[in-house]
Amino acid sequence: MFLKVKNRRLMVCDCEKTMALDAGRLKACLGGEGELKVYSNLCRTQVESFAGALDDETPLMVACTQEAPLFREIAEEKGGRDIAFTNIRERAGWSSAKKKALPKIAALLAEAAHDSKPAGTTPIVSRGVCLVYGAGQAAMDVAGQLAGRLNVSLMLSDADGILPPAMVNVPIYKGRVTGARGTLGNFEISVDGYAPATPSSKKELGFLMERDGASSRCDVIFDMSGGTPLFPSASRRDGYYHVDPNHPAGVATAMFEISDMVGEFEKPLYVTYNADICAHSRSGLTGCSNCLDNCPMSAITPQGDGVEIDTGICGGCGSCSATCPTGAVSYAFPERGDLISRIQILAETYANAGGKNPVLLIHDEIHGAGLISAMARFGKGLPANVLPVSLYAVTQAGHDILLGAAASGFGQIVVLGPPDRADELPALEGQIALANAFLEGLGHGEEPRITLIVEQDPDVVEAVLHKLPKVKAIRAAAFTPAGGKREISRTVLANLNDASKQSVEVLELPQGAPYGRLKIDIKGCTLCLACVSACPADALSDNPERPELRFTESACVQCGLCRTTCPESVITLEPRYNFSPETLSPQILNQAEPFECVSCGKPFGSRAAIERVSRQLEGKHRMFQDSEQAKLIKMCDDCRIQALSELGDDPFASGSRPKIRTTDDYLAAEKKARETGKSVDDFLD
Repeated sequence: MFLKVKNRRLMVCDCEKTMALDAGRLKACLGGEGELKVYSNLCRTQVESFAGALDDETPLMVACTQEAPLFREIAEEKGGRDIAFTNIRERAGWSSAKKKALPKIAALLAEAAHDSKPAGTTPIVSRGVCLVYGAGQAAMDVAGQLAGRLNVSLMLSDADGILPPAMVNVPIYKGRVTGARGTLGNFEISVDGYAPATPSSKKELGFLMERDGASSRCDVIFDMSGGTPLFPSASRRDGYYHVDPNHPAGVATAMFEISDMVGEFEKPLYVTYNADICAHSRSGLTGCSNCLDNCPMSAITPQGDGVEIDTGICGGCGSCSATCPTGAVSYAFPERGDLISRIQILAETYANAGGKNPVLLIHDEIHGAGLISAMARFGKGLPANVLPVSLYAVTQAGHDILLGAAASGFGQIVVLGPPDRADELPALEGQIALANAFLEGLGHGEEPRITLIVEQDPDVVEAVLHKLPKVKAIRAAAFTPAGGKREISRTVLANLNDASKQSVEVLELPQGAPYGRLKIDIKGCTLCLACVSACPADALSDNPERPELRFTESACVQCGLCRTTCPESVITLEPRYNFSPETLSPQILNQAEPFECVSCGKPFGSRAAIERVSRQLEGKHRMFQDSEQAKLIKMCDDCRIQALSELGDDPFASGSRPKIRTTDDYLAAEKKARETGKSVDDFLD
């Protein structure tokens, strides 16, 4: 009988006794029913034990990732099984901590057993139409070799000195690519100096009919021009390969990969988008542009009052989700709630197993996992109290995730950033700064609890992690990460405030923070309520019964649309966080005495606004010259329409019906015209 963690049976291997695993202690740390056996050679001499475990269709978890392909192959022979894999070797077992790493191993196993909601996918079709773009004979050779697998066209950026081929197996052109857009299966390029090769070329390639502004489409691009990449963050643009023509191994690797880019592919939908709560713009005025400013792939474009995300281009960095103030853009790989739940499981299991001073290490699946592996194989490995959590991209970690980790019981959070994507890190740095501002303001230490390490050398990273000061964790709070970004953040912050020795009611925040209030110069405000219609978060509202402007501080995202829209320029923003329950309810910012209709006495508008308009228009505008016309300004809508009708200025009144002319009328007019010598029209009424 296997030990169950969550709903999965657990199989653990100490990898030929290279890890110090005590089955009894590990079971005690994990809890659950069943027996836990520690294997030593599960992938080789004890592989029959794994095969036997597959006779039961209950989901299985194997604490090994290195031999996952072998285990999956065996499972396929059994008709397929639900198997999860997790790495406890490089992340915990192979370290100088040895037996002290047991609480961390238990935490990693418990976290791996949590089933996150899978992300959706979008289909991408590539028919293998390939553009090879480069100079000289090297580009010609690559195009010829790829022609057997792809439908290749060759675009020469420099055709000097190329001998005409004896047999042309790919179309040859020359030109300079001036622009490119799209992604795998749907690229479009613009070319200047475009010209096809002439078949009569003798000593060297000749070209004819050169022109600028040509365009073409293809499914994949092999760019060995040696120049600037055609796309930002080119390494993550699916279907685009930018290689150094002077690096033969790189060219060969790219050729091998691109030759398989034919067929139908499933790409994860990294983010979801809810246009209803997007704060980008209203009525042509721009408010929040965080996602647009921080997307390294240029996958996001303005679309009406919101934005449009090209899922084909999106590389999954998650900066848009991390910086979105409303949660309109939200990461789905994993979802925010799932990620915080995983972090909570790590912290809770580690603490219950006797672990002390927990540090959360957030890393990505490529750069970070590689450094951790190198530290485990050639150094001391991760410290026993450093618990790693792997994300597709560390830039998806917003302040809500970071603060959620602190509220879950982690004393410190370290984010391991990839140096080759340093241009994508400013958004993450801003989120770390905001999270640290909250923690410091709430009295949880003057030194930053959240740090970013951008380093390629595993020895340097290892040294930093082993020298981390011991920081007492904030008292962990039990909370469910449910709802949207704002709701989860509010729950987390409330718990962090409760755990503070000093109860904070209002916390000042740095500029750009997505929390705060409005300040209004009441003397200049006419209660036109333009700000109410512009607010995308419903933080501003009116009162249908009287002239009144209300504000719900908990809903304000500090997008600035109200300030931009205000015709009187009386609104300023104040970034802060107010913990008072009153922020959840509308509070009156400005109000005025209503003006009573001079005809029916019904209140409408504000007295100050009506009197000001009356002073500006009475006797000065052609429509309000006399006293009766001036009264129209002081009437409600119903009375104004009635008064216009009585004044003869009814906008709905039709003109008088023209008199019907008969034959007798025309005959009489002709007679008078002959007698007087005038025109017939002069005698027609």
